[in-house]
Amino acid sequence: MQFELTQAEHGLLVMLLQERQRELLHEISKADSHDFRRGLREREAVLEALLRKLTAEGVATRAA
Repeated sequence: MQFELTQAEHGLLVMLLQERQRELLHEISKADSHDFRRGLREREAVLEALLRKLTAEGVATRAA
């Protein structure tokens, strides 16, 4: 799937994902259940991959 973002949309999306990543890392550090922690780590890994894609040079320059 591909779609174009304005620079403002791109910046906001990156900022929101970074905030959520920080929240997830905090949740992971506080989680008592191994299974719950594993699920949070999996979610954080997907979020990290999205951030890498969004902050890659090619994506940043394609933002309208």
